[in-house]
Amino acid sequence: MRHEELSRRDFLKGSRRSVALSLRPPGMLDEALADCTGCGACVEQCPTGIVSLVDNLPALDFTAGECTFCGACAEHCPEPVFSADAVTRFDHVVAIAASCLPFQRVDCQACRDVCPTGAIRFRPMLGGPFVPELMTQACTGCGACISVCPVGAVTTAPREAEAVYA
Repeated sequence: MRHEELSRRDFLKGSRRSVALSLRPPGMLDEALADCTGCGACVEQCPTGIVSLVDNLPALDFTAGECTFCGACAEHCPEPVFSADAVTRFDHVVAIAASCLPFQRVDCQACRDVCPTGAIRFRPMLGGPFVPELMTQACTGCGACISVCPVGAVTTAPREAEAVYA
């Protein structure tokens, strides 16, 4: 289960932009979190700057950018907290909320334009702009679409829950 923390201002504005505290760098093993010393090597080595320390543990902030699955965080970590296998996708996908601009009859396709796998497509809607459609099988959960959304309508969702409701 993912825990989210909303500021009072965001709550009163009805904003969906939140801080996801449980998103870890790719390949980080949950059972090895106790071995993390919070040294910050993963933060320093992340080329996109999305890794930060929250409560002395690495956390991802997709509002700052995307994960390219480069492996720099795992490569430079002095502790055995990462899987030895190369990771190319997260256990989550993105979810697009009803506050997305095309659902409000405003044309925007920023998320589609930055998606490296083409997981977000837009389908025509009678009498309005094209609306987003997520191809969950193609989504790696990299977060590229989250940072570019002008209204914060793109968030993460567990992969299995997304597949059930898709």
